[in-house]
Amino acid sequence: MKLELLLKLNRTIRVIGFDDAPFIRGSKENVNLAGIICAQTRFEGMVWGQIQQDGFDSTDTICNLLIGGKFLPQLHIVLLDGIGFGGLNFVNLPELCARLQIPCVAVMRRKPDLTAMLEPINRLPYPEKRLELLRSAGTIYEFPPFVFQVCGEHPSVTASVLQRLTDCGKVPEALRLAHLIGAAVIKGESGSSA
Repeated sequence: MKLELLLKLNRTIRVIGFDDAPFIRGSKENVNLAGIICAQTRFEGMVWGQIQQDGFDSTDTICNLLIGGKFLPQLHIVLLDGIGFGGLNFVNLPELCARLQIPCVAVMRRKPDLTAMLEPINRLPYPEKRLELLRSAGTIYEFPPFVFQVCGEHPSVTASVLQRLTDCGKVPEALRLAHLIGAAVIKGESGSSA
């Protein structure tokens, strides 16, 4: 069912939110990735995977965690904590949307400084490929308190959905839980900011 219709009928929206767990930069170790499934703001399930630090496998990893699994047929939308995981392992947002066949949204706490990102990108292999992944994510929309990029849905509908998926504050609950659980698994306790 389309998100706009779910909103109009006041139906439950099922979401998965992905965030990377804490990692040591430059260690070359794989980075853990938590995916938390919620019915609106109620926790319903979880997937767990690993990506390469500063690699190019985040899109494939997310798809592998969902395609063929029990959760994807239930989901209406995918939320990402930004476009990059494990450092500068950028998700190909249009490809993710096409492969999963549901809207995909990269949610940010604030509008990113893309100019400041050029220096770390240029220090890594294949900077042109990384920049193309950034560009392909599309326009950054600001619907206070939300800042996001979206593929597969209209920005205004997306903003309304994000509001529905947020219990309090500026972070949808699935992303907040992914952040807290990822930190707890790696550090033994969750952090204070989510």
